[in-house]
Amino acid sequence: MEKDKIEETAMILKLLGDKTRLSMLQLMQIKDCCVCEFVEIFQLTQPAISQHVRRLKEAGLVNERRSGKWIIYSLNQESKFYLLLQDVLTHLPNQDEKLVWLEQQGLTIICE
Repeated sequence: MEKDKIEETAMILKLLGDKTRLSMLQLMQIKDCCVCEFVEIFQLTQPAISQHVRRLKEAGLVNERRSGKWIIYSLNQESKFYLLLQDVLTHLPNQDEKLVWLEQQGLTIICE
C-alpha cells in the first residue's frame, strides 16, 4: 500500500519535472485555459500541447469542461495531489506576463 503511494507520488513529480507542464499548471492556477491559448503562449504545436494536457488530465491534476466547441482546462482542486502541486507552484516565478501578452494579442477571446 505504502509502495503504491510512493510510486504514484513519484509519477506526479515526474510529470511536474517538465517545464512546459509545470508552466501550464501555474497558468491554470491564475485562469482556466484552453489548448489554443497554450499553443500561442508556448509556441508549440496543438498536438504537442494536447499531449501535455492529456497527461495532466490522466494524472487527475486538471479538469476539463466544454464551452461551445472549446475545451477549457482548470486545476483539479479535488486531486489528492492538489496540496503538493500548490506547494511546488509557490517556488516558481510569476507567469502573469504570459497571460498579459496573450490578452494584448487578442488571443484570450478565441475560446469564449
